Amino acid sequence: MLRNVFLKTLRDQRNSLMWWVAGIAALAIFTMLFYPSIADSTEFDQMLEDLPEALSRAMLGDVTSLTSPEGYLNSQLFVFMIPMLFLVFTVNRGSGAIAAEEERGTLELLLSYPLRRWRLVADKFLAMCVATLVITIATWLSLLGGAVIVDMEIGAGRLAEATLSAAMLGLVFGAFSLALGSATGKRTLSVGITAGLAVAAYLLNAFAPLADWLEPARWFSPFYYYSGGDPLSNGLDLVHVGVMAGLVAAFVVVAMLTFERRDVGV
Repeated sequence: MLRNVFLKTLRDQRNSLMWWVAGIAALAIFTMLFYPSIADSTEFDQMLEDLPEALSRAMLGDVTSLTSPEGYLNSQLFVFMIPMLFLVFTVNRGSGAIAAEEERGTLELLLSYPLRRWRLVADKFLAMCVATLVITIATWLSLLGGAVIVDMEIGAGRLAEATLSAAMLGLVFGAFSLALGSATGKRTLSVGITAGLAVAAYLLNAFAPLADWLEPARWFSPFYYYSGGDPLSNGLDLVHVGVMAGLVAAFVVVAMLTFERRDVGV
């Protein structure tokens, strides 16, 4: 058993992380390879115009063109697929950071070391951040490589900013699931509640603009701060990034405080 929980966590999860990197890289490159087949076609943009607005917003967000580099990548990857993959990864890691150790009966061994509970949560969260960073870099490099292969005119910086924004969104929900898992010790409950809130937040951000009275409610959805400024086209909105970072920090603090005070069933 390594005394450094951070390093132990990374070591224990390295194999699954490699599969995640390989899977996301394959998805990114595979998606990019299809771009030349639609880049010069006007039929896809016409199809987009013919879609009902509600359906278009739910599936494609604010995308207005499927043939531009930004429109294609947003519609195929950044509106739904990439953020959801980040969410699945971080929620799985966050919910299991404390709760899974407790359910397996290994938490007692971790707590037997001279380590404060809040530090255990911090080390677990830091390991999740590092793993998320690895996936972020792999996603960006895959998209960049795909863009070079198909000669897509899009900047490396914009790809990096959009990918980083998706990673921040993932960390928001990952930190929330960490807080739930730390407070309850129940991984399934943490995953279920977080997944439900993520779906609700996505739908709120997608459909709120369709009704004037509901549009201000978008501010309560983390997806608004992820995609509201369209980072792929306009770059990162530092205010939006700051809001997401603030949510992450708040949830981690809650995780530390609740776990520090809770009776642990080991």
